[in-house]
Amino acid sequence: MYELIKAGACTYYINCPAKIGVYTEDQEKVWLIDSGSDKEAGRKVRQILDKEGWKLQGIINTHSNADHIGGNRYLQNQTGCRIYAGGIEGAFTRYPVLEPSFLYGGYPCRDLRHKFLMAQESQVCELGEEGFPKELEILPLPGHFFEMSGFRAPDGTVFLADCISSRATLEKYAVSFLYDVEAHLKTLDLVENMKAALFVPAHAEAAKDIRELVQFNRKKVYEIAEFLLELSKEPMCFEHILQRVFQRYGLTMNFEQYVLAGSTIRSYLSWLKDQGRVTAVFEDGMLLWANAEL
Repeated sequence: MYELIKAGACTYYINCPAKIGVYTEDQEKVWLIDSGSDKEAGRKVRQILDKEGWKLQGIINTHSNADHIGGNRYLQNQTGCRIYAGGIEGAFTRYPVLEPSFLYGGYPCRDLRHKFLMAQESQVCELGEEGFPKELEILPLPGHFFEMSGFRAPDGTVFLADCISSRATLEKYAVSFLYDVEAHLKTLDLVENMKAALFVPAHAEAAKDIRELVQFNRKKVYEIAEFLLELSKEPMCFEHILQRVFQRYGLTMNFEQYVLAGSTIRSYLSWLKDQGRVTAVFEDGMLLWANAEL
């Protein structure tokens, strides 16, 4: 874990739970793409940089989930480096309590205010602002989170952030976190037709060809959507829908899974409603979801 792996002529990645990209501007100056999950991850990254004799120029965040920005503050305090994040992702990075608040839909209780869902705040600049390495191409990859971005380095290496999950993860957990299902499907279409010397997803193995994995991710989205349509043949409240999803896929309920899977299932229901495939029915003071095709 935290092994530095060569990706291309000017790129590496650090193999850890959420892969961290490394772009070498020259023999001494480097940029990180994401920073790991917490202060300890940041410390391990710093040790790697020091061992290689590299000076950290900045951190470029793909998106603001805690496991991607958790090392920001430590590395910024240690090196004074700039951090870049785009749009809403920058706001969540400055004010990380927004992540558990968004997921829960209200003020998050203490069970949700921890490093897994809430990183330490860090100061950020907008993607592309002064100092940003212009040779890195910004690739909008929305869907998993608000304004998630990937990056293409000059050597053809593409860092894909969280737009695809590994087959093992999907087979085990099934419900991969999504904010916008429609945007996610469009991103999958984009990535499926993308060319690269090497693709580096944050939560799957690096590969030269990822089309089969993209197709598996897409298939899982439609599988979950069809299950929700089947459930809603009889009007059902959200809590019962979520219960049935957990039962179907053998998931274990706790606060983290409740907000992550729950937010995702709400996003599926929004997508299906916008398509006209489910309707929202208010009955006896409850919101019920019903299959509109029956």
